[in-house]
Amino acid sequence: QLFIRFSRCNLHCKYCDTDFKSDLKEYKAAELAKIVNKTENIHSVSLTGGEPLLEIDFLNEFLPLLNKKIYLETNGTLYENLAKIIDYIDIIAADIKLNSSSFSGNLFETHGKFIETAVRNNKEIFLKIVFDENIAEDEIENTIALAKKYDIEIILQPKMEGEKLKIPAYHILQTFEHFNNSYNKTRLIPQVHKFLDVR
Repeated sequence: QLFIRFSRCNLHCKYCDTDFKSDLKEYKAAELAKIVNKTENIHSVSLTGGEPLLEIDFLNEFLPLLNKKIYLETNGTLYENLAKIIDYIDIIAADIKLNSSSFSGNLFETHGKFIETAVRNNKEIFLKIVFDENIAEDEIENTIALAKKYDIEIILQPKMEGEKLKIPAYHILQTFEHFNNSYNKTRLIPQVHKFLDVR
């Protein structure tokens, strides 16, 4: 994948690993599209962040210029902006933000509208959840209900600090089993980029 990391976000998750202040570079849409289209041997272009859907005007200009598959990594809250560029998106990784780990409040209704927008437009989507030992029973139930409603996969990611897991292994396994016993389209995948020290 070729990563394009956007520098703003509408949420302030406590575990965020994006450095919003350094290594910033501004591109015009045509300029960046030229670089992307020349890049060979990639599966897709990952739009990540921050929150890419905050940059909707740029994306409306940029995405029609690309000749690559587009993979959107998003916090799954800006469903109205998603609708504006949905035709250019191939795969969506929607982060379900749990209040227990991100302190973002209860966003399940908003996440539901986001998923509905993706599914209604026949887009491939899966849910990603960063969790810690404070994950609550209702958060598990609400996430499973969303996934079941739309028959989509859940990817669980234990919270990490640098390249180290912040949660004991037994708690990670317990949480996975709790999800998987109710919904077998659940996967447990650590944040591999942190193990590899890749941004």
